[in-house]
Amino acid sequence: MSAVVTLKKGEGRTIKAGGMWIFDNEIDSVMGNFEDGDIVLVHDFDGYPMGKGYINRHSKIRVRLLTRKTDVEIDEEYFRMRLKNAWEYRKKTVDTSSCRIVFGEADFLPGIVIDKFSDVLVVQSLALGIDRYKELLINLLKDILEEDGFRIRGVYERSDAKVRRQEGMELRKGFIGGEFDTDVEIVENGVRYIVDVKDGQKTGFFLDQKFNRLAVQKLCKGAKVLDCFTHTGSFALNAGIAGAAEVTGVDASELAVAQARENAELNGLQDKVKFICEDVFELLPELEKKGEKFDVVILDPPAFTKSRNSIKNAAKGYREINLRAMKLVKDGGYLATCSCSHFMSYELFTKTINQAAHNVHKRLRQVEFRTQAPDHPILWAADESYYLKFYIFQVCGEM
Repeated sequence: MSAVVTLKKGEGRTIKAGGMWIFDNEIDSVMGNFEDGDIVLVHDFDGYPMGKGYINRHSKIRVRLLTRKTDVEIDEEYFRMRLKNAWEYRKKTVDTSSCRIVFGEADFLPGIVIDKFSDVLVVQSLALGIDRYKELLINLLKDILEEDGFRIRGVYERSDAKVRRQEGMELRKGFIGGEFDTDVEIVENGVRYIVDVKDGQKTGFFLDQKFNRLAVQKLCKGAKVLDCFTHTGSFALNAGIAGAAEVTGVDASELAVAQARENAELNGLQDKVKFICEDVFELLPELEKKGEKFDVVILDPPAFTKSRNSIKNAAKGYREINLRAMKLVKDGGYLATCSCSHFMSYELFTKTINQAAHNVHKRLRQVEFRTQAPDHPILWAADESYYLKFYIFQVCGEM
């Protein structure tokens, strides 16, 4: 290693607070020879050592910190330690039959995500520096899992997120190693799913809502349930397996609805859990006109904003769907609602829901506030690791 990154005076506030990123405008100089993706030393303006990380001149996140110890070698043993720590943490906090084993910065391995679906791994590499170590990480992780009796039969790469282009990287998707059937069966909260790791969204399945889906189960026995933005049917199926009388799942994707129906059949729920392909924004006003009412309405929309520039429009979208949903909930019924956008802060999301309730003259009694499952840990000072906000409310008419 020959390059040293020196910060400007007064900069580096993120990493000084415990975060992992150094932005391009925080750097005063880079001295020495290096290639993009190389490990570099980071010094404060006065020469004080801040740690080691990998550099990429194509990215606004110029350096992603790996360690604060400048005497640590970034080698195979270093990565084994990081992966072992990540796995031991999951063993303590979640059901490991299917879980996220590596969550990037929150596991001190910036830029990489590794999910385990039964005996299959799905890897998503989003930074140039970590991309160099991808296959080493996979081999090390397979060894660590095998020590605990988990034999991995296949690995699939889903590095097809557009954010890779901001790192100067091409999108990549395909098998790492031998080919295998990419429809993988998993069980979560007693519900069986077929996860399409090849063509499903992100890495194939949203593991982050695991315990939020479980929390909804207790509301659904004997209930009439509407699950909006159902994707492959996860909330709807949790409602069905909990004993709901009638469940309707809605999604705009024909592929997602087809997969949801397959999952319903897999669980023997096809008679009471139905799925329709509709635009939720168009459907909710139609249901209201028809006088439909539900005991439980669930809103699990995709992120309405992926940048700070579109927050205002995103808030309008969240306000609209929550307003419409509250009108469809029976008096004393329940609304589960969430946002998976990092940029939609807890404060703004809460304010938006409150405005929606005020606009339709509903009073909300908070049952629970939750975030993402513990296998998606929130690293304080690394704000990007906190993204999922999830509320359950009882919806009451004004009396």
